[in-house]
Amino acid sequence: MNTSIPAPSDHPGPWPARLDLLQSLTGLFLGLFMWLHMLFVASILLGPDAMWTVARFFEGYFLFGRPLPWLVSLFVAVVFALFVLHAWLALRRFPGQWRQHVAYWRHMRGMRHGDTTLWFVQVVTGFAMFFLAPVHLYLMLMHPELIGPYESADRVWSGGLWPLYLVLLFMVELHAGIGLYRLAVKWLGWSGAGRARLKRLEWAFTTFFLILGLVTLAAYVKLGIEHAPHAGEPYTPTWQRSAP
Repeated sequence: MNTSIPAPSDHPGPWPARLDLLQSLTGLFLGLFMWLHMLFVASILLGPDAMWTVARFFEGYFLFGRPLPWLVSLFVAVVFALFVLHAWLALRRFPGQWRQHVAYWRHMRGMRHGDTTLWFVQVVTGFAMFFLAPVHLYLMLMHPELIGPYESADRVWSGGLWPLYLVLLFMVELHAGIGLYRLAVKWLGWSGAGRARLKRLEWAFTTFFLILGLVTLAAYVKLGIEHAPHAGEPYTPTWQRSAP
């Protein structure tokens, strides 16, 4: 009777595919969320009252009759957890040894392949976001009540966070745009002319959100400079100030 122990199977099992799918789903959620987040933040371009309305909406003000900042904290906590999970899943694909880095650089320089270069840009921007994004997320998690026209402008200017937000803007929009493009190529199987059109669409969206982000940040800086003598005072909407 043969009592030898069979050799272990080389088949990796279903978990690598499951983790890959989870990485794609978390990346899809975070990428789309960042685009929507930029649109919400850009409400300041419509005036302080518009931004105040958007901020209070997410606090449940118009549903419960009073602001509940903990609702924002709860949502930020979910985003923070997904951010950490996505970063951990993405780290599985990063070169872990110096020889792997050298091989990749040779591969990238030799092939001069656009999508290979985009992957490298995503690695660099993702690495930068790992250190920059938690600063903003922590502030929103612990102080959700400080989201508003004056409150946000004070944080940007008087709080000295505009350099961080400026760098973070480029890192986030590049990472999100490239990531969503790569997800479409991977899961929808686009190639050839379809991939070229998709790439042009990706850069159009990225450029749009970068310009929108720069204009929005400039608006917060301008408002922060104007409000600097009264930094810390919350914004009161026009309709409340004019009420008898």
